[in-house]
Amino acid sequence: MADTAKPKGGTARSSTTKRRTRKDTTGLGNEKPETLLDYYRQMLFIRRFEERTGQAYTQARIGGYCHLNLGEEATVVGLMTALQERDYLFTNYRDHGYAIGKGMDPKRVMAELYGRVDGVAKGWGGSMHMYDTETRMLGGYGIVGGQLPLATGAALAVTYRGGDEVVMCQMGDGTTNIGAWHESLNIAKLWNLPVVFVVINNFTGMGTTVDMSSAEPDLYKRGAAFRIEGERVDGRDVLAVRDTATRLVERAREEQTPFLLEAWSYRQKGHSVVDPAKYRTDEQRDKARSDENDPIVIFDAQLAKAGILTDELRDEIAASVKAEVTEAADFAENSPHPDPSTLFDYTYATPVPNESRRMPADPVFAE
Repeated sequence: MADTAKPKGGTARSSTTKRRTRKDTTGLGNEKPETLLDYYRQMLFIRRFEERTGQAYTQARIGGYCHLNLGEEATVVGLMTALQERDYLFTNYRDHGYAIGKGMDPKRVMAELYGRVDGVAKGWGGSMHMYDTETRMLGGYGIVGGQLPLATGAALAVTYRGGDEVVMCQMGDGTTNIGAWHESLNIAKLWNLPVVFVVINNFTGMGTTVDMSSAEPDLYKRGAAFRIEGERVDGRDVLAVRDTATRLVERAREEQTPFLLEAWSYRQKGHSVVDPAKYRTDEQRDKARSDENDPIVIFDAQLAKAGILTDELRDEIAASVKAEVTEAADFAENSPHPDPSTLFDYTYATPVPNESRRMPADPVFAE
């Protein structure tokens, strides 16, 4: 199997980031220390939240499928920082970090993972289906590529109403090979819709490397068939992701046209919590988990070198994050399970004549 190498070509950083890195040796430029520390804390929080999620899954507190953002924290924070509150977000099933980054209460996100009534979808959605109209995070989709037509439709609704919101549609690298990808990008460009399609390239679409599944492995180029401008960014660099995503989001808002962004990083573990990733060699697994590819370790070193993150402050942030994650887990643990009688309450948005509400083991025909 081909090794997971860094992508060649493309825009590795935004032009803003290039100018910044020439000014100083840390890559942080003139960023405010409080802003940088906030990004650091967000990244660390997502890491610890996901680690606690994995632990709860192995303890059977979380059921169903469960996919973690481990190794992609800088991408998550950078992308969510680029969005304004009024903008919409659609994601795939690897959605916990995005839900938190878009503004959902971490306690309610954890409760959703536990399948409890205090969850963001009242416990009926679970890991893959985070949803919250208030923060405009509109899924969480378990079907590969299922979010693309819906995100495109949301962007059409924005233009139809004359709004200035932007839709961001996140997906994995494997999604670029399915029909909904081609259909959605084609319509988005044909109708000039304000949507930014973001491909998270972790080099392995479930269990097959990008090089072995895509005739064009430079995924940011795959919008060319639809005349959609694409860029690539180092997904391990939170500032590069933020700068590039912000620029594309604002261009989509002003120019009313779609864009494509590819962010690459290394997925630290398997496709899901239960995936042992045996399709990777030991060398590939070590590379994915190495300090040189860990976005938190990289950012930690930058902040320390700049004198922004001291040992004392690092410990303080770590303790605060740990306490907040523990609080979220305790909240989920103490939240009640949904009552079985509510099983059909959210099947339809409005009443439907002759809707079946037959419970398992109920007779097919009433006596």
